[in-house]
Amino acid sequence: MMDNQITNLLSKYDVTESTKSFLNSNQKMFINGAFTQGNSTESIDIIEPSTGKVLTAITAGTAQDVDDAVNAAEEALHGEWASYKPRDREHVMRKLAELIRDNLQTIAELESLDSGKAISGCKAVDIAGSANVWEYFAGWATKIEGSSRSTSMPGNYFSYTQKEPVGVVGAIVPWNWPFAMATWKLAAPLAAGCTVVLKPAEMTSLSMLYFMTLCQQAGLPNGVINIVTGRGRTVGTALTTHPKIAKVSFTGSTEVGKTVGKNVSDSVKHVTLELGGKSPMIAFNDADIDALATGTLGSIYFNAGQVCSAGSRLYVQRGIYNEVIEKIKQVAEGIKLGTGLDPDTQMGPVISKNQQKSIEQYIDIGIEEGARLVTGGYCLEEEGFYVKPTLFADTHNKMRIVQEEIFGPVLVVQPFDTEDEVIALANDNVFGLAASIWTQDISRAHRMIPKIKAGSVWVNIHDPGDPSMPFGGVKLSGIGKDLGPEQLEHYLETKSVWIKVGDNND
Repeated sequence: MMDNQITNLLSKYDVTESTKSFLNSNQKMFINGAFTQGNSTESIDIIEPSTGKVLTAITAGTAQDVDDAVNAAEEALHGEWASYKPRDREHVMRKLAELIRDNLQTIAELESLDSGKAISGCKAVDIAGSANVWEYFAGWATKIEGSSRSTSMPGNYFSYTQKEPVGVVGAIVPWNWPFAMATWKLAAPLAAGCTVVLKPAEMTSLSMLYFMTLCQQAGLPNGVINIVTGRGRTVGTALTTHPKIAKVSFTGSTEVGKTVGKNVSDSVKHVTLELGGKSPMIAFNDADIDALATGTLGSIYFNAGQVCSAGSRLYVQRGIYNEVIEKIKQVAEGIKLGTGLDPDTQMGPVISKNQQKSIEQYIDIGIEEGARLVTGGYCLEEEGFYVKPTLFADTHNKMRIVQEEIFGPVLVVQPFDTEDEVIALANDNVFGLAASIWTQDISRAHRMIPKIKAGSVWVNIHDPGDPSMPFGGVKLSGIGKDLGPEQLEHYLETKSVWIKVGDNND
């Protein structure tokens, strides 16, 4: 029976009937085209972050469930899915994009209830953006090609390369972007002709289970996408070590990513790892201060700071340092906190009590290290996992709050004087996912871009996104890319073909 607080929440914000119906159903895994309990006798409670109450429960999958899903994916890879021409793959992927748009409200409601996301941003960024990703990669399905080569070996040969799907893909996605990250792990491999077994995060599996009902409506063949829910130590380990998995794509913490890397190395699987970040924002004296301050709403305070590429450390040239701090303070204090379902909410709760405690501990560490707390710095004394937007000033690079990924709405700010100084400060971190530069001097921006050690560098904006632009980091932020044509290469094998051509005397 659903908790009364959850029932009242659904009623207050008038969620769709499809959302209510889905939440009242038994949340099963999806293997070989059907929802199934599989081999599991255990379930995992799903906690709604704004109330702290149980929303529903999912199945705790087993290693045998992973094996069943992989076998189904392999059968589809060499069976019905293999018979799909590129245009057939394109059509079904475009249908999925259309169905996502048709069900945008329901998916966003489930995502908000599952993860605490503010629904307005979730609809515009997570769900609508995911439809765009499906559409983008649908177009690539008909544009995968090899090339003929002129060789110099004696004799007559026709030589060419041929692109083929890498095989069955194992995908593991994080809790901070459940639907969007799953889309990133699904669209490119399907365009390439692969099949997928996907493990959602155990705290946020609902939107992907709902998505499988849309896959059924779209006519996706059985076994092409399989969803095994459950714990990382069971499902994730079985997936990354399975002998029939050819490629693993993982997004999550750096520590877990290291374990995934070790698992796949034993069987020499292809792997993409998108891991942690501590992305710098660099503001020069000529920066647009209002734009910079407003930009923090999309960089560090969006999704309660639970963003791997969040602009979590800000370096400000000394001439505008105090003014920037004051402007960001005003922005942070004006953010409306509330339940994710409220369309007026700008920042919802963080994902869990443990995450709330972790952020609170980092805030205490920052104060102990001598950083100046400008605003925020505490959790709300109420049900739900809320953290006030927090701003620290007068930090330095030896502080833990500057070096470590907090994964919450906490911005640390420090001054600098010269370009060379700030480049050294920005690069003084184990992560290298992203960075932004704020200046009106385009020559300065171009000087700095190649010197910043990051997978993405943005100028006068932080964390824009488009399916055509690759995303991924360097250093401990991972290896490989999601999105863009670069992502397709991770799901394709290149086969070299030589055909001996006889001469006229043969």
